Amino acid sequence: MVLAGGEGQRLYPLTVRRAKPALRFGGAYRMIDFTLSNCINSGLRRIYVLAQFAASSLIRHLRRGWVPLLSDDLGEYIETLPPQRMASDRWYAGTADAIYQNLRTLQEDRPELVVLLSGDHAYKMDYRSLIAHHLSVGAELTIASLAVPRDHARLLGVMEVGSEGRVLEFTEKPIDPKPLPGRPDESLSNMGVYVWSTPTLVECVIQDAKSSSSHDFGKDVIPTMVTDGRAVYTYEFTDPRTGGPGYWRDIGTLESYWESHMDLVAPVPQVNLYDQDWPLFTARSHCPPAKVVEGQGMQLSDCLLCEGGVVSGAHVVRSILSPSVRIEEGAEVVESILLDRVVVGKGAHLRRAIIDEDLFVPEGCEIGLDREKDERRFVVSETGITVAAAGTVFS
Repeated sequence: MVLAGGEGQRLYPLTVRRAKPALRFGGAYRMIDFTLSNCINSGLRRIYVLAQFAASSLIRHLRRGWVPLLSDDLGEYIETLPPQRMASDRWYAGTADAIYQNLRTLQEDRPELVVLLSGDHAYKMDYRSLIAHHLSVGAELTIASLAVPRDHARLLGVMEVGSEGRVLEFTEKPIDPKPLPGRPDESLSNMGVYVWSTPTLVECVIQDAKSSSSHDFGKDVIPTMVTDGRAVYTYEFTDPRTGGPGYWRDIGTLESYWESHMDLVAPVPQVNLYDQDWPLFTARSHCPPAKVVEGQGMQLSDCLLCEGGVVSGAHVVRSILSPSVRIEEGAEVVESILLDRVVVGKGAHLRRAIIDEDLFVPEGCEIGLDREKDERRFVVSETGITVAAAGTVFS
């Protein structure tokens, strides 16, 4: 079950018209493609996607790219579950409430285990190892965990664990995250990747629904389980190639969205998009090959260039060009993310910018060079990432 209904307010204005998990990521993909590809590659082919906000963008992507991959004849499926409002008078009030409103689905399918995931994280994980660990320790709930810098842990759930990884304490978004033993600058954080024994999941969300909580797993359900002494364990996420910490990004803010894309254009990216043993699936654009046209000042380096794109005599460095992007002669694009069908006019200059779909950046326009000027026209993040939203009219 994939939780994909959040409004994504911290990614404003990119999420005004689309569900966050349907937001373009890595040029060729959508955010949810990482989680769903993990499912397919792990042999999990009975998938429910719990959608809510701006769901049409997400449903369209699933229909085009994912439904055809699975076979009804083999008992495989990917289905979208909107808020049912059958047992309550509300939309999904939180992550636990999303499961509560869909208990009938669990009653009909009667799975032994539920792998509960988020649709807006970038990572590659074999869930079979997570499930095997869950069964081996006799857990009711297993939480995938990762050591992260303490400053970053303030935005996540933080755990203290005992022998065999049993969770002794769980705190959601602590002001002062508890450090790992012997590692004062790191905390053990919740990745939002869970394996539940189904009876425990059903019991906990029913109990939570009767309370006056915020109906959230991290804020309410999991801390209560730990306090009550339930069998909650962690599973440390590691990179199978190195044995060190695995790569995982929660794409919740404009900064994390931009930073994770800069990770992708590194000479040796931490997440490999080209791994044929663990492919990333998506709905492909039906576009011609990308084309690069030589011209004066031409430079194209450390970029992701998708199909349908045309770069003509431009300077493009450490940038992501989504399908059908066109950059005209003399333009300069540095450390920027251009979404589908963006056109950058002659002599335009973009630095640390995110340009939404179908926008035409006029000839000679400058974005990301003068923060004070940008703030009058665009959205600028705390760290200076400039975002031109869909529908922007350039003066």
